[in-house]
Amino acid sequence: MKTQAFVVSALEKVFPDERPMEYAGRLTMLRKDQLSFQIAFRMETGLQDMNFREVSVKAESPLEKWLDITAVRCVPCRHISGDVSDGNYLRTTPGMYPDLLEPLDEGKALMEPNCWNAFWVQIRTDAETPAGSHPVTLTLQAGDETLCGVTVMVDIIPAELPPQQLIFTQWFYGDCVADYYGVEVFSERHWELMRAQIEAAAKYGVNMILTPVFTPPLDTAVGKERTTIQLVDVIRQDGVYAFRFDKLRRWVEMCRDCGIRYFEIAHLYTQWGALHCPKIMAEDDGVYRRIFGWEQDATGGEYKAFLRAFLPALTEELERLGLDREHVYFHVSDEPGRDDLAQYNACREQIEPYLRGYRIMDALSEYDFYRDGVCAHPVVATNAVTPFLENHVPDLWVYYCVGQPYQVSNRFIAMPSARNRIIGTQMYKYEIAGFLHWGFNYYNTSLARKHIDPFAVTDAGGTLPAGDPFQVYPGDDGKPWDSIRVRVFYDAVNDMRALSMLEAMTSREYVMELLEGGLREEITFFQYPKESTYLLDLRSRINAEIQARL
Repeated sequence: MKTQAFVVSALEKVFPDERPMEYAGRLTMLRKDQLSFQIAFRMETGLQDMNFREVSVKAESPLEKWLDITAVRCVPCRHISGDVSDGNYLRTTPGMYPDLLEPLDEGKALMEPNCWNAFWVQIRTDAETPAGSHPVTLTLQAGDETLCGVTVMVDIIPAELPPQQLIFTQWFYGDCVADYYGVEVFSERHWELMRAQIEAAAKYGVNMILTPVFTPPLDTAVGKERTTIQLVDVIRQDGVYAFRFDKLRRWVEMCRDCGIRYFEIAHLYTQWGALHCPKIMAEDDGVYRRIFGWEQDATGGEYKAFLRAFLPALTEELERLGLDREHVYFHVSDEPGRDDLAQYNACREQIEPYLRGYRIMDALSEYDFYRDGVCAHPVVATNAVTPFLENHVPDLWVYYCVGQPYQVSNRFIAMPSARNRIIGTQMYKYEIAGFLHWGFNYYNTSLARKHIDPFAVTDAGGTLPAGDPFQVYPGDDGKPWDSIRVRVFYDAVNDMRALSMLEAMTSREYVMELLEGGLREEITFFQYPKESTYLLDLRSRINAEIQARL
């Protein structure tokens, strides 16, 4: 059986029907770093032998301890994007797109002949990874037949990436975990499944977690409910409130153990306008029922009385748990528009007296909210960031989602991986303090009308660009399976760390010259080099500059 095989960069997506671009560049990395590449291959067989083949891959290297190999799988993408007119998409038609990274079964995976396949090779170094130039030899076999062998050299630079400074949250939905696996919320199995996904999030740079003190009022159709996931038990007896925080304590302990440093309390008002209350369940005069939701006005007296009792009790508990005000953030409402400014401000004024010293932040795009002092800590859509940058808003955060399909960076499955990774360079240039994305594991259709199988539905039921709702797949072993996108975005985070490291060794001006020297236009959120070679060469140059100064 004839086999073609060669190395492909992590910024290439290997489609079954298209020969990928071979990569012959230098592979370098630091300690406490991540490096990925792919082995693309095509097995040629006759018409009489068109069945899938079980292909095993064997790695031999001094770096074997730090290696992880997965099979690149294509997933169905029906809805590509609402706007593909910028031309920076791999394809614009529905089809099967590479995204899922499936763990191998004892080093083996079923692969299809007469088309292009790929194995993804990930190296994650730590403080003990040996420095120097090391060979990585990968041998592919089908049964007893050796298909091919590929050897690459990987240079480990004896310097550690500095700790991540970017605060990064990607909203985690414990209800979706329970729904997909069919387990009871807060059962022991549910805690195990949530821990596995939170560990995966932290592994790829997420250091802030959306904390569902009450079921987050996000992506829920008006008048409908999401599966209840409420960490705080509420008791109301004769109109007097009491609270139990046992589950919240367990949550905080688990998340800290997974590597989470910051906690954002779920929104205290409904999305897109702050008009109503979140769903809050309580034992009300001995009956367990919903006491707040769509029926209640956000600024009504009943909810004010609840907040007056709840927020002081919550902040007291957070302090008891050792969470200082620098590591806890609160939300009013997600993505309010200009017409919502007065309502948003009224809600903010309700909660602010109880949250002195805490940051209240929200994803929004209207500069008026910041200018008028309504939101002191805006998280701004990347395609609306210009006035915030021009007015030098300090500690600025950015986000993107379905609404950023044109020109700016994003990570829809149909986009090139370079468009995903460039965000790290952009955030370094503009000294962005935090990044938010709404969907780490949203396994529902739009507005949570139905649950979905994310292996079959990647676009929230045809309503969002494929890949926007989630970054990991719920593996059949209870552990999440990575996407290409989650790993490439972490490369962007590590690019920021490496750039900051070099800046500490030289100067900001020196690093900016490396970034933009020779480019026809400066890098902004709207214009940037589109080629993957820019990012690959840039990181190699940064690593070389660091090595030269050790």
